[in-house]
Amino acid sequence: MPTFRNPVLPGCHPDPSICRVGADFYLVTSSFAYFPGLPVFHSRDLVRWRQLGHVVDRPGLLPLEGLDVSDGLWAPTIRHHEGRFYVVSTLAVRRRGRITFVATADDPAGPWSDPVPLEAEGIDPSLFFDDDGRCWFTACRDAAGDVGPGELWMRELDLERLKLVGPAHVLWHGAVRGAWVEAPHLYKRDGTYHLIAAEGGTERNHSVTAARAETVTGPYVTDPRSPLLTHRHRGPGEPVHNVGHADLVDTPDGETWAVTLGVRPIDGTHTLGRETFLVPVTWTPAGPVFAPESGGVRLDERLPSIAAALPEDEPPAGREHFDGPVLGPEWNSLRGPVDHLTGDGLEIEAGPEPLSTLGVPAFVGRRQQHVRFRARTSLTFTGAEAGLAVFQNQDQHATLALIDGEAVLTVRESGVPTRVAAAPVHGEVVLEVEGDETGYTFRVGSTALGTVGRALLSTERAGGFVGVYLGLYASGGGRVRFGWFDYEPA
Repeated sequence: MPTFRNPVLPGCHPDPSICRVGADFYLVTSSFAYFPGLPVFHSRDLVRWRQLGHVVDRPGLLPLEGLDVSDGLWAPTIRHHEGRFYVVSTLAVRRRGRITFVATADDPAGPWSDPVPLEAEGIDPSLFFDDDGRCWFTACRDAAGDVGPGELWMRELDLERLKLVGPAHVLWHGAVRGAWVEAPHLYKRDGTYHLIAAEGGTERNHSVTAARAETVTGPYVTDPRSPLLTHRHRGPGEPVHNVGHADLVDTPDGETWAVTLGVRPIDGTHTLGRETFLVPVTWTPAGPVFAPESGGVRLDERLPSIAAALPEDEPPAGREHFDGPVLGPEWNSLRGPVDHLTGDGLEIEAGPEPLSTLGVPAFVGRRQQHVRFRARTSLTFTGAEAGLAVFQNQDQHATLALIDGEAVLTVRESGVPTRVAAAPVHGEVVLEVEGDETGYTFRVGSTALGTVGRALLSTERAGGFVGVYLGLYASGGGRVRFGWFDYEPA
């Protein structure tokens, strides 16, 4: 049986949401305080994905400055209706929903409209288009009284005015008493409404649960099979953990698949963040059955039937010369755009903000997507501090930078910087970091300066919801030119 390798979107691509238009599939994920925000992907086979762009791709649309890296844009949902794409998401501040909004586009590659705020509390918004054309908005919020702690609720969305109208309906308080219920998505199958949700938090107890109803506003009755998908009961040797936050899609030939998040820990910690996995689903009179062949998320999974005849993609080039007019969609900055020029290298304006700030430092990075990798860059020494960053969050990261005639390896843990090692440099310098199951080894030229333990930059150690980014940064004033950047899986 032909198979594919999970995850289908490796690296920090959590909270996936998916929709289909004809033979085309579109997917969005959370982006937190990174800019541009809410990446949009396209696929014809559910396995190979190409990034089209971002929903939030212009400065000033949403206030990201001042936010922790794990705040920002959370848990979007993408849907399509009568020629228009809709994305709903939430801006989170201090781990709570602050602004829930909807954006629209005729082309998922953009341009997307400015975000339209909705009168909605909570997080994890979703949309459901019923057979009569009405659109229902769902989300999760704190529950009133002692039935919680969380509840899923619904209100109608007026598509002409992009405004919530009519009464709010409380749908469900979850299958697990005392657990927070979130990530609601609605589906209609053979006249029955199926409400899929996540419970247990986004860590080891994460799970997919369900309820069903005969009318869209309820009452919803818990699916007694819940949880329908989880790895909470599996031991530490399981290669995939934290499974949950699922969204379903049907293929043109009648198969159903789910995208879901999960992590791949090593010795109990992970650095790649929550990734997007693909799981088969079948339908029974009792409702959806996730992973019917295995009961869980597998690293090697059978191919969707639509994927068997598609050609393999060309492998991506390892070296980025920055010779295009703009950075590719895989590159992000923190909380806002960075002043830079491309063409025969990348030139960055070295502003006053360090990486430890909650502002917009002069940093451009891409997700670490493989445990074993090598990343390198070349630059010529200037008066600014500039170099490579392995970035988990503003308080937990490592840098190899040119400072005052030296290449200096610095580790920041819990906000406290430690100078680990240094070596003299002159002229053009190649900086390198190599990652594996043990840690991150930093080199200048062929000289190794030191290794930072992998667990130091893990989510378990640093907290939050994001994975590691690998990038280029500068601070202290002036302009810095990086000649190229390599990212090579080992």
